[in-house]
Amino acid sequence: MLLVAAGCSSTAGSANQAKYDKMSCSELNVALGDTATEISRTAIGRGKVAKTSVPSWLLGGERVKTVVADRETARIERLQQQQQAIIATRKRQCPSAQ
Repeated sequence: MLLVAAGCSSTAGSANQAKYDKMSCSELNVALGDTATEISRTAIGRGKVAKTSVPSWLLGGERVKTVVADRETARIERLQQQQQAIIATRKRQCPSAQ
């Protein structure tokens, strides 16, 4: 299962790179800002999940909380990779970004 997920994420990364190569500098700036906003939003949500108090009578509640937090962490990592791809493209294409 993990190999399939890893394969999909690497394919999506190269597809995003091709998409970024076609963007103008202003579009790259907007994409970078959108990605940063989404990272912050996801991190805030992950923090809320981590701080949630699960009643002891709710069987599996802690496990669900951990799974949700881990999913959010994985999403943040994907967004950070996307952000790095945007930054690299912007450095190559936009002289004013350096």
